[in-house]
Amino acid sequence: MHTLRYTILTLALLVFTMAGGLTSSADAAGPNPVVVMETSMGRIIMMLYPKAAPKTVENFLKYVDAGFYDKTIFHRSITMEMMKVAEPRLQPSYNIVQGGGFTAGPRPKRPLFPPIKDESEFSLKNEVGTIAMARTSDPDSATSQFFFNMTDNTGLDYVAYKRTIIVGYKDEDQDDMVRRPGYTAFGKVIRGWDTVEKIHQIETQTKGRYKNTPVKDVYIVKAYRAK
Repeated sequence: MHTLRYTILTLALLVFTMAGGLTSSADAAGPNPVVVMETSMGRIIMMLYPKAAPKTVENFLKYVDAGFYDKTIFHRSITMEMMKVAEPRLQPSYNIVQGGGFTAGPRPKRPLFPPIKDESEFSLKNEVGTIAMARTSDPDSATSQFFFNMTDNTGLDYVAYKRTIIVGYKDEDQDDMVRRPGYTAFGKVIRGWDTVEKIHQIETQTKGRYKNTPVKDVYIVKAYRAK
């Protein structure tokens, strides 16, 4: 599962079932942009939150406006049993549907713009129904790829906690806080969550050097801003 260039590494690393009655237009969203993804399995509509992750939203919209996502596929789908852990922030399991960087094959598609700075400290949480940026183990490496959180993926959130220090062994230059960058969540699906769930339910396979690839190609036919 760690063979893709832009893979999600577990430790390095409301949406609700939207039947209707929720925001579905840019006018109703006010300052929050709304993006529509027409896929080969149905429509997905998401609201973005620039106040939570301004650079991430700006970057995502640049890819949308450039038509980059058109004819790409959802190349990765992971289903893991969530483990019982005392600290949710240390949850090693996650469930996602990932796209935005491959065409059928799968074949990688070269990003159009430079990587962006991580904004996970102040972004949305990786709760079920949110969309977040995929990256490598480098927190500042996100470009075009994104993923949908199929569960509350607490292990993908930014973490900061006080370091346990043994008396007499503290380095004067050592920070008392431990900080672990997360994955920047920047939007929520407001309609079409059933479409994302259908994609997630497709059986996966290993295809060449790529793991967790859906056996059936699901395309983003077109991604655009709602009018």
